[in-house]
Amino acid sequence: MKNTHKNHQVCALAYDGLCTFEFGIAVEAFALKRPELDIPWYDFKVVSHDPSPLNAIGGIQMNVSLGLDELQNADTIIIPGWKGPDTPVPSPIIDAIVAAHDRGCRIVSICSGVFVIAATGLLNNKTATTHWRYTEKLKQDYPEIRVKPDVLYIEAGNNIFTSAGSAAGLDLCLHLIRLDHGATIANTVARRFVMPAHRQGGQAQFIERPVSKTHNDLSPVLDHLQRHLDQPITIEQIAAQANMSARTLIRHFKKITGLTPQSWLTNQRLKQATEMLEISSVNIDTIARSCGFKTPETFRHHFRKKIGTSPSNYRKAFSQSIAAQ
Repeated sequence: MKNTHKNHQVCALAYDGLCTFEFGIAVEAFALKRPELDIPWYDFKVVSHDPSPLNAIGGIQMNVSLGLDELQNADTIIIPGWKGPDTPVPSPIIDAIVAAHDRGCRIVSICSGVFVIAATGLLNNKTATTHWRYTEKLKQDYPEIRVKPDVLYIEAGNNIFTSAGSAAGLDLCLHLIRLDHGATIANTVARRFVMPAHRQGGQAQFIERPVSKTHNDLSPVLDHLQRHLDQPITIEQIAAQANMSARTLIRHFKKITGLTPQSWLTNQRLKQATEMLEISSVNIDTIARSCGFKTPETFRHHFRKKIGTSPSNYRKAFSQSIAAQ
């Protein structure tokens, strides 16, 4: 897929006390050159309001030459964590982010970076998430925000995205790449990350309590299910493969994935279907069958319920979005 539009500019906000892992996620996703993709990649810049050198976690020092003025040109602003949930956000940062958002810039937070967006007021009456350690604090300090504590990432609307702790930022960055460039490019980047191509934003952040040692690894079962999405799969079949009773399977499956087996299967089938709609011209009824839905009507019902539109409208909108680039 050839992309001829100007490079999308991503600006990451650095600060004294920088969270290096969250910052590294933004660098890995948007700054690393990717000649194998044969498309213009992102133009990545680092900006800061704090004077350099910045002291980052781990004894690292950084010199940042660009100030907040650079945000006037940003298409996406990433806030990779923050100094602390109780640390006030300087008004110049707030003003710069609000001004950028007002002109259509995408605003993204990883982990505690949500407190920066919250301070701008842009999340008022919207839904957001953060690391599970900070969700109660976010609720307490910003009661106008609908805090969703049990998801990996979420779109608040109006081009604002928030993610949970650390590694969930990788999932969100892949999601953004998928929105910008489509499933094929996102999958290629995911392979470079050596991670799954797409985890649903609604997946649980963490396992509520430890799973017994005999039942803590469903990876072979999940891998098998992924390879056989086109086939009818019952709870009893999954339980037999996992060497569990159906009741035990459902309980442990939900602890590990945040979903029941059937809900997880439906999500995976819809994920596969959206990728087929994006990269192929295969008939929609054929897609429904190849993704394991019993009837095209069942497929359309689940697709509309999850995605919010029909498969045909999704394909048309995605094609128009790519053409506009």
